Amino acid sequence: MTIPLYVTKASGEQVLFDPQKLRQSLANAGADEKSIDEILIEVNRILVPGISTKKIYNRAFSLLRKFHRPTAARFKLKRAIMELGPSGFPFEKFVGEVLKDMGYQVKVGVIEQGRCITHEVDVIAENEEERIAIECKFGNSSDKKISSRVSLYINSRFHDLSQAWDKNPKWAEKKHIGWIVTNTAFTKDALTYGTCAGLRMISWNHPKVGSLKDLIDECHLYPVTALVSLTKAEKRQIIAKDVVLVRDLFVKQELLDLLHISNAKKNRVVKEMEDLLC
Repeated sequence: MTIPLYVTKASGEQVLFDPQKLRQSLANAGADEKSIDEILIEVNRILVPGISTKKIYNRAFSLLRKFHRPTAARFKLKRAIMELGPSGFPFEKFVGEVLKDMGYQVKVGVIEQGRCITHEVDVIAENEEERIAIECKFGNSSDKKISSRVSLYINSRFHDLSQAWDKNPKWAEKKHIGWIVTNTAFTKDALTYGTCAGLRMISWNHPKVGSLKDLIDECHLYPVTALVSLTKAEKRQIIAKDVVLVRDLFVKQELLDLLHISNAKKNRVVKEMEDLLC
């Protein structure tokens, strides 16, 4: 009989350790059964009551990295998004790139006139049928949740913008939609209100189809922070050059020369990018 083991989340909450959840996460990243079995055996060796989920994750990631770097990159995807910080702007740019890949014309960091006042909008996305105002809520901790206060505030801003758009001949015939996109999660009340108000609510795992994770995986829009062949400092240098996607770095490989890394390391980075994007 297996004795229940409780582990500690980043929030301090104690939860029951579920090896099947870890197994599924590894499988979703692309790890094969043999690698998963070996990783679970090694993770079991460090399990003690109250161990942090971060320590379990770090151990699994370290082992997976030895087996296959691109798989490790996919496994750390949620954390990679958090590493786009500390400011929220790289995340806003990242969300803009996701919308571009969906076929929208995109502007990031826009001042828009509403019916009553002007608003700074993180992302404006537009196609022939829709005009979307997107608020991006970036979090660098997995236990952070977006509250109902944010949903209420964003909905009132969107209502003011939509009223102005209704009077503009360029946009009057288009469907106007407000989105909230976060890399973390919503509280129950935030999700209930936002959905009821007609906002599109997108978090890491919501909705079941079309979550932020789904959009990234489907379009292969991996952030450069997902690359395990580069250090955090090297990734920051790439982001400082206004490149947030692995896809764009692959096209602009000359940026790797700015890092002053060896040819051997550069080749490892290029190979990792190729495997991620294939």
